[in-house]
Amino acid sequence: MDESSHYGQPSIKAFGKFLTRLKEDGDSIVVSGIPFDERDMLIEAQPDVFYITDHYRNFPSVLMRLSSSDAASVEAMLRRRWRELAPKKIRAQFDAQAGAAPEARRKPT
Repeated sequence: MDESSHYGQPSIKAFGKFLTRLKEDGDSIVVSGIPFDERDMLIEAQPDVFYITDHYRNFPSVLMRLSSSDAASVEAMLRRRWRELAPKKIRAQFDAQAGAAPEARRKPT
């Protein structure tokens, strides 16, 4: 992953493609690749966490408030997007490593 900027705000790219960016409020991130029906469900179920602005209305994206989210939920949303951007070979390697025993994945100290 690479640090970058998008619309003048800090962003992260994966495999040369947009992964997420921090919104101007400093508390929300943009999560792309979310189908409209799923976005609507997220907003309805957790309006304190998920929302959109007019700018994102016609894009398959949702905004996620970090201050109202737990780390595991943020990680899950970003991991999902990373998987969508990752080449098939990289996803397969990641999945194979994730399937290994936790001891095998730990870095030596």
